[in-house]
Amino acid sequence: MPSPSDIKVLCLDIDGVLTDGRLWLDQEGTEFRTFHIRDGQGIRLWLDLGLEVVAISGRPLASAEHRLKHLGMKHVRGGVDDKPAVLQEMLASIGAEPHQVAMLGDDLPDIPLARMVGYPMAVADACDELRALAQYVTETPGGFGAAREAIEHLLKSMNRWEEALATAGCADMEVRKA
Repeated sequence: MPSPSDIKVLCLDIDGVLTDGRLWLDQEGTEFRTFHIRDGQGIRLWLDLGLEVVAISGRPLASAEHRLKHLGMKHVRGGVDDKPAVLQEMLASIGAEPHQVAMLGDDLPDIPLARMVGYPMAVADACDELRALAQYVTETPGGFGAAREAIEHLLKSMNRWEEALATAGCADMEVRKA
């Protein structure tokens, strides 16, 4: 099984991972989602190190796409029925292989991706079936900083956390070990 040091791409589900899974609807049916600012900071740290992030969701992304693009994510797809096929397409355009991917998910539709990638992860409140496949389970539930926690775990395992701190202007900070 690949270790986190082999990872070049982070694949994220959106609803239930970057959000708490709840959808807010106004009277016209417009969807709203909330995102945790620390997840965004973690994604920026990951990207600033020259690593790739992809997001694949089974739901349409109209209300989430703006946030993800603002973070610098280039590979974002919503309304996806076949997540593994879409990930394969994304990896081909990036020039990476499935064993170089860490994936963070929360529910049953993420299981095919978990079986495909080199380092499957689950948020704390993920379904039991996904948690059983995960090599890492966050302590934080989805939508409350779980992606940031997973990114810190990966970067510390890759011995790149101090480098990430330096890119954020925090090079002199004392680092707690994973």
